[in-house]
Amino acid sequence: MILTVTPNPALDRTYEVPSLDRGQVLRATGDRLDPGGKGVNVSRAVAAAGMRTTAILPLGGTPGALIAELLDAQGVDVTAVSIAGLTRSNISVVEPDGTLTKINAPGPELTPAESALLLETVRTCSGPATWTACCGSLPRGLHPEWYADLVARAHEAGGRIALDTSGPALLAGLPARPDVIKPNASELAAAVGRPLPTLADVVKAAEELRSLGAGAVLASLGADGQLLVCAEGTFHGTAPVSRVRSNVGAGDASLAGFLIAGGSGPRALASALAHGAAAVQLPGSAMPTPSDLRPDAVRITQDLPLDLPLDPRPSETGDEPDDHPRTGRA
Repeated sequence: MILTVTPNPALDRTYEVPSLDRGQVLRATGDRLDPGGKGVNVSRAVAAAGMRTTAILPLGGTPGALIAELLDAQGVDVTAVSIAGLTRSNISVVEPDGTLTKINAPGPELTPAESALLLETVRTCSGPATWTACCGSLPRGLHPEWYADLVARAHEAGGRIALDTSGPALLAGLPARPDVIKPNASELAAAVGRPLPTLADVVKAAEELRSLGAGAVLASLGADGQLLVCAEGTFHGTAPVSRVRSNVGAGDASLAGFLIAGGSGPRALASALAHGAAAVQLPGSAMPTPSDLRPDAVRITQDLPLDLPLDPRPSETGDEPDDHPRTGRA
């Protein structure tokens, strides 16, 4: 069973438009409503794969109730921590070429009592979990060290921990020794405080974060695939994408694929790539099912092209910087 924790979930509404013309009335060609937040998306992808998952969420008001209802319909068990504030709602606008414009609400401010209850809920629920995935931005009211507290409590219950966040929260969480972290290129560069123009630079940065406490680093590199640096070695992989429809949640689908396949080694990396590539070809933040995957198209190697210059285009959107392997390189 895979447990996910999303401290700042959202109700995501996505509109597909022919073009994004500022100041004009836009007529959508399609729209969808999804439960959102990075950990929520991980749970949705795990459930779509037919596996058991529980999402721990602070939920408040009508948006929170609707998130729980939508997740239940998708086969995700929800453990809700009731909060006084309203769960946020986000809006995404997607153009035909896959360009995404997203408006994210700040979300509610959690009280000290709500924060403590959320941590205690994670501790009590972590026991049966194979993995606990702690994902996304921290809402107002939670300090950067909050994830470190969460990782420590989940470890006390005997589980393995995946941490997918950024900025001060990522750096503060490393001393708690998460089993795997999942930054993208921009987040990894911010964590080490320098640009990462080549794959060799990414490998070095990942090794630095491992020295600070991360057991493994699964780094998403957008069009340049993904890199896994772990105790078993260093692996690079790619998966081709024929058409990008929406990149919302693609990085979360990748993390789900990684954990579904055991959460370590090249087999898990291949699953991460297959899930991420499938997700960007689906509308909104839809998560891929097994029939959407093309594992035969994934390429994994330990013969790294260290001098590979990385695509300078941003590889992030959404709640947290998200990953969108636009074309991949086979």
